[in-house]
Amino acid sequence: MLLVDDIQLAFGGVKALSGVSVHAKAGEITAVIGPNGAGKTSLFNVVSGFYKPQQGKVTLDGEDISALRPHERAYRGMSRTFQNIALFHGMSVLDNIKLGAHTNLTSGILSAGFRLARTRNEEAALERYIRQDIIGLLELDHVQHHHVEDLSYGLQKRVELARALVMKPKILLLDEPVAGMNREEKREMSRFVVDVRKNWKTTVLLIEHDMGMVMGISDHIVVLSFGKPIASGTPDEVRANPDVIKAYLGTGDEPVAEREAAV
Repeated sequence: MLLVDDIQLAFGGVKALSGVSVHAKAGEITAVIGPNGAGKTSLFNVVSGFYKPQQGKVTLDGEDISALRPHERAYRGMSRTFQNIALFHGMSVLDNIKLGAHTNLTSGILSAGFRLARTRNEEAALERYIRQDIIGLLELDHVQHHHVEDLSYGLQKRVELARALVMKPKILLLDEPVAGMNREEKREMSRFVVDVRKNWKTTVLLIEHDMGMVMGISDHIVVLSFGKPIASGTPDEVRANPDVIKAYLGTGDEPVAEREAAV
């Protein structure tokens, strides 16, 4: 589904990514992990089109999308959440989710401006789809009419996931979806991500520091350190890789404060 090949990205004299390649297979959950500053978000920004690398190629579903801008990649089925919540305050949960469907709407400016029948029918169909397939899946029924700023942090992260899903993406990029959550919220979000993959066959590319979540739901893991790939494989293979243990997971002999700082 997604092939990121030999990405080289530098800002001035600082190399953010050096020879990074990722292959996210269709219908699987692929995780990218590494210490802070390893280049994970830079990689996501290259994949989604916010950064243009000096070298390398990004291919989505067989098409080279390296030269496409972010909105053009969205129209080809790429959707993304961000590490920091970016919802629209003053709007309801339902309205925030609707905004993610713009790539699938066909009504023009005039039709929307004059509220013609075509626009009204399209919006009604969209709302039915959101209520039945999105809100139900993510268990947001009880808050769909609440303003997003009145929700808990965990629910806001869930709304952001819903907004990314409403465009029916081929591939979903999740940037630290459980950052800042408590244990129960992390467990719920992990279940939702697995349900999305299972029910919709959506390919997922994930950045996450929570190793419990990564090891529990991922099919494949790529490990970065200082912008370079150091390992790639199944959760069991990565967990046992000595380079990963040294650079990221820790051997267990380090002071607790030092291990926590790495994560």
